[in-house]
Amino acid sequence: MRWGHLKTYAGMCTLCLSVLGCGTPTETRELAVSTAKEKLPSGIKAETSMQKWAKSCAMCHVDGTGGAPRVGVGEEWSPRLAQGKAVLISHTIEGFNNMPPLGYCMSCEETDFSSMIDYMTGENL
Repeated sequence: MRWGHLKTYAGMCTLCLSVLGCGTPTETRELAVSTAKEKLPSGIKAETSMQKWAKSCAMCHVDGTGGAPRVGVGEEWSPRLAQGKAVLISHTIEGFNNMPPLGYCMSCEETDFSSMIDYMTGENL
């Protein structure tokens, strides 16, 4: 799939999900983000990744929308972690099941995804 098509696809998915109400209430997302920031290692890169997480991943990973494994719920992440982090990053970039390619984060780099996965799985807590 070409990059332009990927951006168009992701934009259409975002629009569809906002119409269908995929996201969690703003208050819940804000609470999850503020809690997450307290647990992240310090540094500009971690803060930037967390801001990106709040705008993309939190939409589904806070409450498990669409079957997404919830933040910090080990039993939901265990089978995924058993596949290895490289597989998780690949699924994130390419899309997997209900998660679209890049998980709605068009500005994320592989290092961002790695940090976000560490946070959600509890690997850095």
